[in-house]
Amino acid sequence: MDGSGERYLAPYVRATERHGAGFESLLWASPASQRARFEAMARLCDFGGRKVLDAGCGRADFLDYLLERGIKPAHYVGIEAMPELVEAGRQKNRPRSVIVQADFVREPSRLLVEADVVVLCGSMNTFDAAGFFGTIRTAYDAATEVVVFNFLSSPRLAAAEWLSWHDPADVLAFVERFSDDVRRLADYMDGDCTVAIRKAEGAGDNHGQMLADEGPRR
Repeated sequence: MDGSGERYLAPYVRATERHGAGFESLLWASPASQRARFEAMARLCDFGGRKVLDAGCGRADFLDYLLERGIKPAHYVGIEAMPELVEAGRQKNRPRSVIVQADFVREPSRLLVEADVVVLCGSMNTFDAAGFFGTIRTAYDAATEVVVFNFLSSPRLAAAEWLSWHDPADVLAFVERFSDDVRRLADYMDGDCTVAIRKAEGAGDNHGQMLADEGPRR
């Protein structure tokens, strides 16, 4: 699967055709902006000793960041659609980790690996509204403890025509319909926001299924 037929993956296809598995193919502005988002996620969630699913993992750079900080997940599963990035992630040969080539939008069942934490770092920046909110809901149903994701929260960082941004008020209103424990950070970069949605102990999957055909209420 190369994802060339999906609009949300088309920018990555073009980038990997040009840059292979280089940093530019991740579509981050810079290593510093990537790291700022990783740091925000680490402030909102303790990844140590947890089974982590990184959806849209690229080269598994987030796992590199955690290990550099001495944070060791119990297990790490990365999902990535671009074969060049999958291979780069696999070549790192990190312990207790596996990188799967798949498109989790076309195959949402790929998220069902009983992960404690589901991470979406930059993975939804090319999604339309339906894909964005639908993926958040699916990730919430798949996680046993918490979903952590970031998104472009103003036009400032979404200048490219293939990028999308969302009003934080709309995002919070949506996720607060199915979780009473929602935490947000927006102090690390102007125009980006990171959210953690925690599940109540014993929360089941039916809660999210009630929202299957709904989007954000305005």
